[in-house]
Amino acid sequence: MKESSKIDCMSQLILAIESSCDETAAAIIEDGTKVLSNIVASQIDIHKEYGGVVPEIASRKHVELILPVIDKAIVEAGIEKEEISAVAVTKGPGLIGALMVGLSTAKAIAFGLGVPLIGVNHLEAHISAIHLENEVSFPFVGLVVSGGHTSLYLVKNYTEFEPIGKTRDDAAGEAFDKAAKVLGLPYPGGVEIDRLAKEGRREAISFPRPFMTSSTLDFSFSGVKTSMVYYLKKHPNPDDKALRDICASYQEAIVETLVDKTLIAVKQNGVNSVVIAGGVACNSRLRELSKEKFQKENISLYIPSPIYCTDNAAMIGALGSSMFQNKESSELNITPFSTSRTKYKRGDGGKVKSA
Repeated sequence: MKESSKIDCMSQLILAIESSCDETAAAIIEDGTKVLSNIVASQIDIHKEYGGVVPEIASRKHVELILPVIDKAIVEAGIEKEEISAVAVTKGPGLIGALMVGLSTAKAIAFGLGVPLIGVNHLEAHISAIHLENEVSFPFVGLVVSGGHTSLYLVKNYTEFEPIGKTRDDAAGEAFDKAAKVLGLPYPGGVEIDRLAKEGRREAISFPRPFMTSSTLDFSFSGVKTSMVYYLKKHPNPDDKALRDICASYQEAIVETLVDKTLIAVKQNGVNSVVIAGGVACNSRLRELSKEKFQKENISLYIPSPIYCTDNAAMIGALGSSMFQNKESSELNITPFSTSRTKYKRGDGGKVKSA
């Protein structure tokens, strides 16, 4: 790809595109931290009747929405397309069909404008969202908790993320959503469990906290989900009070595991700052307990605002801006990937070259 003539401009404008799951999003980020626009078109109402995201439906909706969303982001930012310095786009992990829509669109725009294309890792971008609102000293531990991922990273600088822990089965968000389905709660289930848990007793039921030793930084949530199923077999048809107790106790098991395992990671790596990001970082109890425990240990805690925790393009632009400043970009033959990789080169799916 030919070099962008805008690299040395005083102001860098990144067009960011996100389409990894069921949100079609675009944003314009100036100089890495200033959000000029952040447009998100959600598909929650569409997928609600199915109790979860249907990949084929999500992909088709992305095709319908992506150009209007991008146009709206550019108009709201008050810029011209020709002012864009680079195009950052999610390359994975996520739903392949959904990713292909965003990636194909980003390739076309980058090629047409003659600017660099920057493929961004979705999980790393969740952590990078914190830079839109806070200055965090490196290194720090980053915890990403979402519907499909629960991962720990040692973040060494703006573009270097070392994976140090991951889930071995269900992610925290999956554990919430699957339990909600068993309980007969509406989609999205994690939000409903959080709401009901506020009026329940956290100590009412003893659900398991797996892997709570320093021997591994990995997570496992399939056991707590199975424990919930067995509990409901013994105590079917809970009334409203019992339902709230179940939600509160179940949520506490997951949240406590997340916080305590992250605390172990912090101590093992000798850092004093933590960033918690991803959709599940909106959970009120996770925010409350993490603040309580990390404050007690004199560890600085940073959590993005909810709008930057759920899938959005501003976070893609934040990381994309850092990569752009580091002169990293992707070839136009970059391909998406669906699952998280413990070890990977930044060029996976497309050779990295100097921008």
